[in-house]
Amino acid sequence: MLCRDDVRRAVEENIGRDPVEIALDGRIPHAAAVASQVKRLQRVESKLPHYYAARAVLPQIAAEQSSSLECAERKPLSGGSLLDLTCGLGVDSAAFARRFRRVVALERDAALAAAARENFSRMGIENVEVVNMPAEEYLGSCTEHFDWCYADPDRRGADGRKLVLLQECSPDIVALRDVISRVAERLCVKCSPLFDVAEAFRLFGDCRVEVVSLHGECKEVNIYADGSRPQLTAVAVGRGEFSTPYPPQEPVWSPAPQDMGRYGYVTLPDAALMHARLVSQAFAGRADVWGNDGVALSEGYPEGVPGRTFAIGAISEFDARRLKRELGGGRVEIYRRAFPMSNAEICRRLGVREGGSRRWCFTCICGKNIAIRLEDGAAGEKN
Repeated sequence: MLCRDDVRRAVEENIGRDPVEIALDGRIPHAAAVASQVKRLQRVESKLPHYYAARAVLPQIAAEQSSSLECAERKPLSGGSLLDLTCGLGVDSAAFARRFRRVVALERDAALAAAARENFSRMGIENVEVVNMPAEEYLGSCTEHFDWCYADPDRRGADGRKLVLLQECSPDIVALRDVISRVAERLCVKCSPLFDVAEAFRLFGDCRVEVVSLHGECKEVNIYADGSRPQLTAVAVGRGEFSTPYPPQEPVWSPAPQDMGRYGYVTLPDAALMHARLVSQAFAGRADVWGNDGVALSEGYPEGVPGRTFAIGAISEFDARRLKRELGGGRVEIYRRAFPMSNAEICRRLGVREGGSRRWCFTCICGKNIAIRLEDGAAGEKN
């Protein structure tokens, strides 16, 4: 139905309207379906701008679980041919199509496969072949050879529960390793953002592992089993990255600071660095750090480390009464790392509400609660 000309016209004519209004508009053919599509397109406008522009067909589950465009394009794969074992909505396959001459994308669900074909056509992508077949069946009979095999296994169980272990996901990439190696030289696996990097190296041995974040939120853990020397990388898309051989050096934490007034900058390490547990290694020689989940403090600007860095206006031990008088109510933007109070508790004790242009960071360093006033305005944030 979603591919019918009258439905496509209705989606285009109503793309800017409230989906609830569309559903109740008796003049629109198949109003409920049109409303659902408009709602999903509006939700993915920033996440998948190329799908939005093409007015792509968006099945509900696939739209919710798809990769973002930035993360899909960040994967460093290229070559002659690629086999995508888990096409879904086709976001990753669409990105790979720009860097491979040919992509074969498998999708076991017939409706999703049809949607992917339609979307590739609407976006003018001609070098992706969508095959409606389970990965296990295709691999069992495949005689073709690919440069890369890619998989983003389904991480939802039959009961809707989110899965993290690769062996529980579908298809089971761990069980299929030997079969995959016969049809592809190299394998890339996208895992849950909660996936343990140590488990990745345990399962795949000599490989590269990337922990990827977007806008400060960890989005995926990618395994590249291509025979490379073991390497762990934290990638903050658009903000930089940090790599080290695996296993990394043991973390070295700074001693308790004697003079906090000497610090000019505070950095909130990126989520990818924290998940990869590489904060100490990334800031070595650039800033003082006291824990993987805390902040980094430095006299000068710490170049080349993924994270948000702010110029410090003032720094002192946390004193609720003094801070309450200083702030005088109003709104405060709160940044909190390794601090023993919630944002709500901080607001209650300081007599403020969240939001506004004033920015404060609250953290704990060597057992002492610290309050840091950040420089006002955009100039206060350096990264």
